Amino acid sequence: MTVQESDDLTETPDPHGAFPSLTEEQVAALQTVGERRSVKPGDVLYKEGEGSGDFFVILAGKVAVMEESSTGRRVIGVHGPRRFLGELGLLTGQTVFVTAIVVEPGEVLVVPAQQLRKIVTQDQVLGDLILRALLMRRSVLIGLGVGMRIIGSRYSPDTRRLRDFATRNRLPHHWIDLESDPGAEDLLRRLGLDPSECPIVVLGPGRVLRNPSNLELARVLGLRQPSPPEVACDLIVVGAGPAGLAAAVYGASEGLSTVVLEALATGGQAGTSSRIENYLGFPAGISGAELAERATLQVGKFGAQITVPGEAIRLDPADGTLRVYVGDDDSAIGRMVVIATGVRYRKLAVPGMTELEAASVHYAATVMEAQLCRGDPIVAVGGGNSAGQAALFLSRYVPRLILVIREPELGENMSRYLADRIERNPTIEVLAHCEVRELIGQETLDAVVVEDTETAERRTLPARALFVFIGADPHTEWLRDRVALDDGGYILTGADAAAARAAPEGSNGSRRSPLSLRSPLSLETTLPGVFAAGDVRSGSTQRVSAAVGDGANAIRQAHELLGGHMHVVRLAQTYVSSK
Repeated sequence: MTVQESDDLTETPDPHGAFPSLTEEQVAALQTVGERRSVKPGDVLYKEGEGSGDFFVILAGKVAVMEESSTGRRVIGVHGPRRFLGELGLLTGQTVFVTAIVVEPGEVLVVPAQQLRKIVTQDQVLGDLILRALLMRRSVLIGLGVGMRIIGSRYSPDTRRLRDFATRNRLPHHWIDLESDPGAEDLLRRLGLDPSECPIVVLGPGRVLRNPSNLELARVLGLRQPSPPEVACDLIVVGAGPAGLAAAVYGASEGLSTVVLEALATGGQAGTSSRIENYLGFPAGISGAELAERATLQVGKFGAQITVPGEAIRLDPADGTLRVYVGDDDSAIGRMVVIATGVRYRKLAVPGMTELEAASVHYAATVMEAQLCRGDPIVAVGGGNSAGQAALFLSRYVPRLILVIREPELGENMSRYLADRIERNPTIEVLAHCEVRELIGQETLDAVVVEDTETAERRTLPARALFVFIGADPHTEWLRDRVALDDGGYILTGADAAAARAAPEGSNGSRRSPLSLRSPLSLETTLPGVFAAGDVRSGSTQRVSAAVGDGANAIRQAHELLGGHMHVVRLAQTYVSSK
């Protein structure tokens, strides 16, 4: 394959630091772990849809990075001497989303991905330069709409599922809507497909997946790691939100063999936040997606294994260990477990919700949702920080946003800095002491009916999308017969767990264990060796920083048990499993 001379090939500008040039000293350092290779025009260094491959430094000549599809070729950029190729998949093991082709003869330095990972973790200056560039390149690809193509109708729940999975996992992709894209049916004809087969995912030229499950897509893209080993690890972390990622980083960095199980995407609910502004150390704020991406790289840096998607469905003590079941076939065995499954947003129980939820109701405000409702009037519901952050973010994309809150004033349950910004925003109208009563529409939402709870007056608000942030419930259904929960379904720990252990057999959903052996530590549940961290824990402060602290503290307590009390834990686990 060659690049035609008619292609516009120019040196790519670098306004965001995504394409830095290495110094001679940095190139020399990489040469100690790489191999020099002569290249000629038309040589393909890596191809879209293939494995993550090697890290390339251009010593002489030029290389074009491009997207290839059945509709043609799109040049993303051209790179010359002392620039390097590749993006985040080099560190995460994901497939590549673009193709790199030599356009001028020269020489490249080939560094194996394994050696690159060592450099990133061991060479502070060079490693930081490469890491920042790879992170930024992922953002650039996402912004350009480069990567796999998802073709499907906006009314299809499976299309939305695939888009949500790609967005939440920061996977470069481009959505082609069957309802509005004039070239969609022509593209399907070239692929030899019928609209009835959608949604489909196109990975590189000619490779098509017909309505894949999240698991199938993850495996093809290299996101899903092999099944957890049957050999017991030291630590299983269930959930990869801020608390789970913190537990994994601290556990793995302190020498514990660690497995992380995550149902959908790293970052949890925090990963859907457009901007976190009150997290220590980021005065300008940081998006939830970027925070999750950086934390995920830290987890990998210390050798922990993340399984996505990997939803835990059962926890059983067995022979002095703990087994977490993932789906019908897989399971992980560990000596300790940290439960950090977080919470899931509540849904409105109003007429019209069942019919319109799949097409028009959203529980997160990311770029995906914003692009879907760009230019349309929308309604958001909720008076907390999540609703406030979402409203401010979405107001940049829509002509009018109405925020419906039950509270008499905006600042009652929302941080003052968010409330002040919303009150000054001309795009946002706040309806206080109001609740949603009905959704109106056929295939998509047309309007939302709200009622003033003080006057009983009802209003019909034109809206093409509804964003719901009315609180959340803990994700603990899979644990109800194993650990004690409070009345809200949150996991009891510490003194509350001790009280639940002492309660009559079977109360609070717990199974009694020999309490005389040892009282639970402050983050430990009624099941010895099992800890709860973050929002899922009863009494937690539901903030990102608090969740990170919980994750770190859970590891400190796990080390305490591993260091001196593990024989007691195993005895208690064996007792519980025999009941």
